[in-house]
Amino acid sequence: MNPLVATGAGESDTRTALSVNLNKVALLRNTRTLTIPSVTRAATLALEAGAAGVTVHPRPDERHVRAADVHDLAALLKDWPRAEYNIEGNPFHNLMDFVRAVRPHQCTFVPDDAAQATSDHGWDLAADGARLRPLIDEARALGVRVSLFMDPSPADLRGAADLGAERVELYTESYARAWDTADHETVLGRFVDSARAARDAGLGLNAGHDLNRDNLADFLASVRGIREVSIGHALIADALESGLPATVRSYLACIERASSQAGIGR
Repeated sequence: MNPLVATGAGESDTRTALSVNLNKVALLRNTRTLTIPSVTRAATLALEAGAAGVTVHPRPDERHVRAADVHDLAALLKDWPRAEYNIEGNPFHNLMDFVRAVRPHQCTFVPDDAAQATSDHGWDLAADGARLRPLIDEARALGVRVSLFMDPSPADLRGAADLGAERVELYTESYARAWDTADHETVLGRFVDSARAARDAGLGLNAGHDLNRDNLADFLASVRGIREVSIGHALIADALESGLPATVRSYLACIERASSQAGIGR
């Protein structure tokens, strides 16, 4: 068995779900005054290919996903009752308006600045916890699961549970950068420890950022109990070569390969 594999209380034997982030589809569409490529069509293709859900991150400047997309996807997903809708973003910017209007299955609170190209850090709960708590409470009262985007820091993950979050999304860029380098096992070990701390605190585990077909199976085989991965940039880039349905199936195959490597049901 891989010595870095996380085990312990609360380990999930449920197969990891794949949520396809559609932001880059919207970004390409927005380069022209046209409706192609269609965000809802991309969502349909991903779900038909076996994805468990879709993710969008509508930023205030609408540089990719727009408010209309959020509502169009909500309408589409009424025809997919088993699919999960995850809306992520900064709850101090525009996210809560969408949570109130759409009531997705999950909202992922991300501490990004409005001008950031992409998310690049997790929450500092010492600085922001008091402001987050009432918004977490509100989302949960609306029937929306709350996940906090977090760096792999065991102590901070315990704090997320104290605030009332139900899940955390581990920010995996450091893992992706270290994958297949001399630092790989050291960095992976931080995620293993963080996953254990999160599970011990009663939190569900998601993961995302720079995961791809090369590094995904290794991560899931080592960091046990990941319930959902949200993947956008790499998946859409691969889809330009292979087509979206085939690419979704290839990522699902990575998840299945992780099950074989870990020797457990997923």
